Amino acid sequence: MKKIIISALALVMAAAVPVVSQAQTYRSEAREHRQDHRIYRGAARGELTRKEMRQIQRQQHRVDRAQSRAARDGYVTRRERQKIERMQDRASRNIYRKTHNGRYVY
Repeated sequence: MKKIIISALALVMAAAVPVVSQAQTYRSEAREHRQDHRIYRGAARGELTRKEMRQIQRQQHRVDRAQSRAARDGYVTRRERQKIERMQDRASRNIYRKTHNGRYVY
């Protein structure tokens, strides 16, 4: 009986660790989701060429990798959060610039 309780407790603790790391990057993930929506909306409207869309998606992928590296140890430090936010600021600026540069796909 004691082994069952200890193993159940260990299982619950192991399941809680990823939740902590996900909760700390929720804000940046929500922002990334909004940026993805802006990218696909720009592509659907024809405001982004294929090359522009590839460049923006590559930049978003780099932000994804930075988030996963930051959350790998279960805690996202302030410096890591700031770095991710700066990356997202740049990505957001690039999305705006590329969707408003006067090039259209017909």
